[in-house]
Amino acid sequence: MDYDTKTPQSVTSDPKSFASDSVRSRWPVILTGAIDDLYRSVGKAEDPEKQAEGKKIVEQLGALKYEVQHDRVLSPLPEDGFPEETAAYNKELEQRGNPTWLDVPWLFSECYMYRRISSFFALSTHWKGYDLFARQKIDTFRTSRNAVLELAARYREFIEQTKTAKPDEATEEILFREFFEICLWGNATDLSLLTNMTYEDIQKLQGSEARKKAENNILSNDLPAVYEILKKARAEGKAERRVDIVLDNAGFELYVDLILAGFLLATGLATQIVIRPKSIPWFVSDVLPTDFSALLNAISNPRAFFETQTDEEATLDKTPAPLTQKENDDLLFVFQDWAMCHAEGQLVMRPNRYWTAGGSFWRLPHEQPSLADELKEAEIVIFKGDLNYRKLTGDAWWDPTTSFTEAIGPMGAGSGINVLSLRTCKADVVVGLPAGKDEELRALPNGGGDSGSRKWAWGGKWAVVSLSKGQ
Repeated sequence: MDYDTKTPQSVTSDPKSFASDSVRSRWPVILTGAIDDLYRSVGKAEDPEKQAEGKKIVEQLGALKYEVQHDRVLSPLPEDGFPEETAAYNKELEQRGNPTWLDVPWLFSECYMYRRISSFFALSTHWKGYDLFARQKIDTFRTSRNAVLELAARYREFIEQTKTAKPDEATEEILFREFFEICLWGNATDLSLLTNMTYEDIQKLQGSEARKKAENNILSNDLPAVYEILKKARAEGKAERRVDIVLDNAGFELYVDLILAGFLLATGLATQIVIRPKSIPWFVSDVLPTDFSALLNAISNPRAFFETQTDEEATLDKTPAPLTQKENDDLLFVFQDWAMCHAEGQLVMRPNRYWTAGGSFWRLPHEQPSLADELKEAEIVIFKGDLNYRKLTGDAWWDPTTSFTEAIGPMGAGSGINVLSLRTCKADVVVGLPAGKDEELRALPNGGGDSGSRKWAWGGKWAVVSLSKGQ
């Protein structure tokens, strides 16, 4: 807490905040889903001891849900094999005066909730390492089938073209922005940005309606400066040009993260990509190392993955449509390309348990100097998603015109780390906006108006692409 910003943090007791809505509405639903998932798995367990232990964890999850809904005190974490972690969480609970769920900083309490859930499994014999969100993550990827196939075809087209002729600089910069914007939005709703991937056709996209629509929703966009950093390193002939990605969601979002990684490697804008997942089930859909394996397994045998009935499809007597030969081959191409990058050390995974600590990244240079030193070696460190943005900015009520570099404190100027945040807005905190923009957005329908709430920033419609140069 000593290193945190003094700007007031978002707290669950503030009725105008998304924090208040989350603890009262979202978290009980998430915990109910977790209970249902584990209950299904317990029912399939044949070992009586495993069944009994699973039922005990179901009861613990139910008790946690009760505590949240009835504003109980956040209890100390038990020692579960990671004593430094539990001690840090418990020290902060004490420093914060043993708070209750409905009056506590949102960021800390949300991290605490998932860390507490992890302890239930870590202290078990038969359920260690169980990811109660895994089923949901892989099912979500399966439902993104159309988008997955579309991107696989475009990615294959691009990679095959680069083997015969590299794009000229103007085309490369357009492609750079396209790939990054797909990675920013990280969903399957609009792939119109990559409608065509031939070098001739892609240049026509620069003024397209799709691009204008997407760019109008990016409130602050530092991608041109990012491109200049990577292009300069390549032009200078640096032997090692690394880009790190601190991951957010599994499933389709991880898929587009890897699409971006492949683009950067193919163009030589990077010689190595380091992806940084979480180490425990986290915020429902965050990437674990096993999610990376699950994704590669899925696209290594596309027919088996996409043509096999899910439990829900079987209940509805619905048969998935078969893949065409080209769709199958495109996905196999993507798998083989990524597998080769991984085998050759161009695509590397480095988990670190610090990503699931309870505090903001204002603490990172002081609490984990070795991790900070690692990040300094990258040309750019990309932090994906809303939670990483909240952690970077301390989840605080900054004036929205505050610069991103100022708002990330010790991770900003002088840190030696070039920080890039790709974030669709799903929480109250936002910085780097032009004067008057927040007021303009609040005045939109459902934007918050005079209520004091920044509701426009809750739904993921708007985004920021924010760069802080660490020199």
